Formats: sequence, C-alpha cells, structure tokens
Amino acid sequence: MEAFARERRDWLLKYISLSNGTPSHHTFNRVFQLLEPDALLEVLKNDGAEFIRNLEGLHINFDGKKIKGYSPKSKGNTGLFVVTAWINEHKLCLGQQKVNTKSNEKTAIPKLLESIDIKGSTITIGLSETQKDIAKKIIDKEADYILALKKNQKTLFEEVDDELIWSKVVAEDIDTTCDNQHGRIETRVCKKLPAEDLLEEYFSSKWANLKTSIRIEYKRVENNITTCNTRYYISSKEATAHYFNLNIRGHWGIENQLHWHLDMTFEEDKNRCRTGHAQVNLNSMRKIALNKIKRSDEKLSLKKKKFKASLNKDYLEELVFA
Repeated sequence: MEAFARERRDWLLKYISLSNGTPSHHTFNRVFQLLEPDALLEVLKNDGAEFIRNLEGLHINFDGKKIKGYSPKSKGNTGLFVVTAWINEHKLCLGQQKVNTKSNEKTAIPKLLESIDIKGSTITIGLSETQKDIAKKIIDKEADYILALKKNQKTLFEEVDDELIWSKVVAEDIDTTCDNQHGRIETRVCKKLPAEDLLEEYFSSKWANLKTSIRIEYKRVENNITTCNTRYYISSKEATAHYFNLNIRGHWGIENQLHWHLDMTFEEDKNRCRTGHAQVNLNSMRKIALNKIKRSDEKLSLKKKKFKASLNKDYLEELVFA
C-alpha cells in the first residue's frame, strides 16, 4: 500500500489530501488496527445494496472462512473466522460477521441475518449443525431456507432417512444432473417430498414453516474410483426438484468464487496482520475490491484485472467508480 501510494501520489491527490505526505506502512497498519470494523462492513453492505436493490428470488449463501494467516503459534490464539453472505447469481458479497471460532458460526449467522434485508430470497447455510432459531429468523425476515441435516441430529435424521418412502417418489419429483470436469464425473439425483409425508407433526412443528424434505444422492467417479453418498435437507419452500438441486449445488459457489479468490487472487492466507482490527478490516477491503473487479466485463481473469488496475490509472478509475 505504501509503495502504491508513493508511485501514484499525483493520481491520489485528485481525490484526497496528503498534507502530511505519503503514509508509511506503519500508518496504514495503525489505521487498519484502530478502525472499527462496522465502518467498512457498512461500506461492503451498501456496495452490494447499491448494485442489487431487490433480492426477491435470489439465492444467498451463508458460509464461513478461517483466515489462516491470522493465527500465530501462540498459546490460546483461536484465529479469525468470518461468515459471509454471498449472492450466488451475481457473485457478490452482501455482508459479513466476525466470529472467534468456527463453533460460534451458528451464533454469528443470526447477527448477520439481522443486519441485511433478505426479503424474498432463499438462504442456504454451510453450518455444522442446522438450528431451529436460525430457520425462524429467516422466516421472520420474510425469506425461505434450505438447510442441511446432519447425522448428529440423530432423531430428525432417522425420520427422513426412510428408503421405502423415498423409493416411491414419482418421476416429476426427481431431477438428475451430471457434470464432467477435470477428469471427474459427478451425478446428483435430487428427490423431494412434502415434509408431512416423512416427518411426524412433532418434528415438523418445531421448524418454522417447514414444507419440503429433500434427498440428494451423489455419485462421483474419479481416477476409476467411485464414491457415493446421500444427503438430506429441509426447506420452507415448495419448489421443483430441479430448483432444489440447482440451489444446493450452487451453495458451494461461495467456495470457488469467493474463498478461492481471497486466497489465490488476493493472497489472504499469506497476510500476517494480527493486531487489533487489522485483519478483519483488510478482509472487508478485499471483498469490496473483489466486488468491483467482478463487475468489469473485460475478458480477463480476476488476477489479471487486478494487475492491470495497478498499471493503468484509467482502468483503475473505471473499476473504482463503476
């Protein structure tokens, strides 16, 4: 940052005053340490809201990422974990919430849900444990949910894991997709049933507006090795099997389109800032920059767009003020 400010001093003077000279890296460090994270989080949220004014019908993924570079080998340091709201259709960050450890992810998500307007959207969450209060919060915010069931929810999982009932699903409630990429063939068979066909009222009444149970059978063939598994989901939405198959698959777009770029394009895991609010603020800055770069229609990789912006002032202005 210091090197860029020195090389682009004349350009920066068009927009900001540098009466005390070009900031040193120590100054940048102190500013990011002391700046309250909510300030940049508001910028991130407003940037997404300005670009997409209506979330009706959109798919929002909630998922967390551990910032590896934050954790030194000192005793008691649990690192930094950030949960992000990601609009799948637009590949855009809408907001984020800092948590201390991954076990607290389920407490951070209600805070993040409270901070953004999700009305009319469908929410998927990469949680280790589906939570009833999170489902209720989503419904209270006038959105829908698709939540994964895990085997640690033993009683509920056993209720939906009924081979006999699933074997009777009719063809119109089944959707099959097949991907062949990078030498890997993946087949996903999605079946859906009304929740009342699988769950007793005792269970369904505990989940806000629960309407549909979903089963997805995965088969992967890679290097002549075949692996199969079955996953279950519950949803407040009544939709086609194709809709559920598409959105459950789409949830993992946050890994490829956000987390991967934070690490590879912005080298987040190599950053060693650990003091104060520096790392969470830099995480917000990277997401704001990623949002800007993704809006460019130029046929370049994101890494090349970032590099071009560092060389070309006109292109940089085009990205920043788009």
